[in-house]
Amino acid sequence: MTELATAADGEEGPVTVSIARRVKPGHERDYEAWISGISRTASRFAGHLSVNVLRPSEATGGDYVIIYRFDSYAHCRAWEDSPERAEWVGRLAGLVEGEAAVKRVTGVEFWFDLPEVPAAAHPSPHKMALTLIVVVYGIVLPLNIVFATPLGMLPFWARTLVVVVTQVLLMTYIVMPRVTRLLKPWLFGKAH
Repeated sequence: MTELATAADGEEGPVTVSIARRVKPGHERDYEAWISGISRTASRFAGHLSVNVLRPSEATGGDYVIIYRFDSYAHCRAWEDSPERAEWVGRLAGLVEGEAAVKRVTGVEFWFDLPEVPAAAHPSPHKMALTLIVVVYGIVLPLNIVFATPLGMLPFWARTLVVVVTQVLLMTYIVMPRVTRLLKPWLFGKAH
């Protein structure tokens, strides 16, 4: 595997890893079965948060992209160094072409990850912070207004929990992918 970006030992926070692979024509069904098997195995490891699969499309450049998340670098590393993972990777012989492209981000960087941006490119911390302040405020304010009446009888902690869960889901799956794409020239510079 070609490692394009790495997280350092001791970095705190969740780790998101994407692995793009080109599947040999005619082996898609076998690769899908491989994805199911390795995903089940990974889910049994401490700190595993999720696995998402992007199937070949124009956005992925025709590659399959597996995106997995662990709650810490240590847990991610335990999975990546495990004999179970090595066994599954060994089963790829004959199914894929070329080297895998691996991209690893930690903390909030995954909200600013785009498939078309080189793995080594990261927005500056002040650009990420400014973007997140505007986005979080733009989501939290309307959510508090919308949920004020229906959740008004709940204790403050419960209302806050509903708002936070809704906000994080909206940011992760709807808002940040669009905002990152829209602000790509500013976030990553004109070269990307």
